Amino acid sequence: MDFRVLYEDNHIIVVEKPVNVLTQSDGPTDPERPDMLTAVKEYIGQKYEKPGNVFIGLVHRLDRPTGGVMIFARTSKAAARLSEAIREHEFEKYYYCVVRGVPAKPKDTLTHYLLKDEKTNTVSVVPMATEGAKMASLSYETLETVRDCSLLRVRLHTGRAHQIRVQMKAIGCPLWGDQRYAADVNKPGQQLALWACQISFIHPVTKERMTFYAPPPEDKAPWKAFKLELDEAYVTDIHR
Repeated sequence: MDFRVLYEDNHIIVVEKPVNVLTQSDGPTDPERPDMLTAVKEYIGQKYEKPGNVFIGLVHRLDRPTGGVMIFARTSKAAARLSEAIREHEFEKYYYCVVRGVPAKPKDTLTHYLLKDEKTNTVSVVPMATEGAKMASLSYETLETVRDCSLLRVRLHTGRAHQIRVQMKAIGCPLWGDQRYAADVNKPGQQLALWACQISFIHPVTKERMTFYAPPPEDKAPWKAFKLELDEAYVTDIHR
């Protein structure tokens, strides 16, 4: 599987996950359709001629249809420290998404309570007092509107399953291409317009703050309809 390496050292590796690739296989690995964790292990094993099983620590996930920036740990110490940083909400994660319609507010912070149905692997917005419900929070900014669609930059404050897709639908702006939560307004076969564009964190060993950015495929729909220009004032010390 081809993927782009944004950065690597002895402790971490940062890559660009292609769309429609599993983060981690939930069964036997399919050589024809490798998952991201397996692909990174193979890349490290081949590049550094490491025999046997290569250690790569999975510290966060992206849904299968979502592409973009992902971090993996190359040592158990780095994996433990990065996982702790995520639990403490010390990672800054930003996404681009294209939604149907125009949000009522150009920028806002959304807070909902979400409940996941494990049988159907779907998430819904529920009242706060619902048993098993988890609070979900994100902030968004509308960057551009073209015809009946809008490009948003989203910052996650929590990391709930399908959070962006469900919260944006809750305000009347479902994601372009979302077959699970907005099949009534999307055509079969359209690619979900959700991309993990930026992640910022403290390096687990050097303690340096690192920021990585990767734009979505600008030649693909619906991204090609928008101006995807990085706002240099929005981030500092960025790696691309």
